[in-house]
Amino acid sequence: MSARAFWNDEALGPIAEKVAAGERLTAEDGLVLFHTPDLLGLGALANQLRETFHGNATYFNQNRHINPTNICIAHCRFCAFGRAPKAAGAYEYSIEEVVEMGREAEAAGAREIHIVGGLHPDLSLEWYCSMLEALKEACPELHLKAFTAVEVDYFTELEGLSVVEVLERLTKAGMDSMPGGGAEIFAPRVHKIICRHKATGERWLDIHRIAHGLGLKSNCTMLYGHVETDEERVDHLLKLRALQDETGGFQAFVPLVFHPDNTALRRIRKASGLVDLRVIAVSRLLLDNIPHIKAYWIMLGIKTAQVALSFGADDLDGTVVEEKIVHDAGADSPQEVPLDELVRLIRAAGREPVERDTVYNVVKRF
Repeated sequence: MSARAFWNDEALGPIAEKVAAGERLTAEDGLVLFHTPDLLGLGALANQLRETFHGNATYFNQNRHINPTNICIAHCRFCAFGRAPKAAGAYEYSIEEVVEMGREAEAAGAREIHIVGGLHPDLSLEWYCSMLEALKEACPELHLKAFTAVEVDYFTELEGLSVVEVLERLTKAGMDSMPGGGAEIFAPRVHKIICRHKATGERWLDIHRIAHGLGLKSNCTMLYGHVETDEERVDHLLKLRALQDETGGFQAFVPLVFHPDNTALRRIRKASGLVDLRVIAVSRLLLDNIPHIKAYWIMLGIKTAQVALSFGADDLDGTVVEEKIVHDAGADSPQEVPLDELVRLIRAAGREPVERDTVYNVVKRF
């Protein structure tokens, strides 16, 4: 990749030279990228790197989200999903209901089930293992991407087991990989404000380190647009990069924009689409060792997600079908985008649609 003068901010010049030479960017470079007024120059620089990695391809999969319960003891201030056990709107699916959702998803063409939920005070690790086993028995070809590091940490406390013991029991029951949720922002200052009752950033990193050591692949995330600073965003991204240097276990990074409606932080204004595009571009440039950057249309909205495909993102996630966590916080995106529509949206953005499985094996090029 060769550097060329596509920027208007002179501060981008040295960074563009570094990117062209394949040199790793620093924390100071990250702050320059977050502060530059030249968003289009930043996007063009990120797009160059995206196309170096993936050409014109944009990936997606056929998946379904299942949130087994919204009952949760954590009470995070940024969350509109969690409920106390007897609160209005609290629910928990039976194993039979989860299995039926899996069957419906498989019949519709899904290859992956994405399973995350609340920290339920009464559902044991054995219950979740039984759920995985029942899903695998009914739908053996489905890839089960299940349980955030926060949920795994909670299982260790609930059962008095080590992380290794919990992960081994879950994988034996049918868990194939882990999602990246629950990272939020690693900075202790932010953790104390928005989610003091759940696993810390260091604990999140350690659980993914252990999971990668056991051969599990996972994704990683950052929740932005609430009380964090640019410095804390950069620190978060560089900690993910450092763990990836160590383990190589992250497949994709998913920037998650905070949705404030119905949360304890509802007075915070939702980040603009320009902020979304900036975060995606900076993420692509700093995370030089994580293969894929997702434009998660559920949170971004479809139009911003399409533009993000020219700002460093190369993956549009999937069909999803049903999503509760972000929609409870006011997301106005649809619940589902069918395969044909995903293909159309990617083509309309000038990209080549590529259906993948969970571990990025190509299923079909359109």
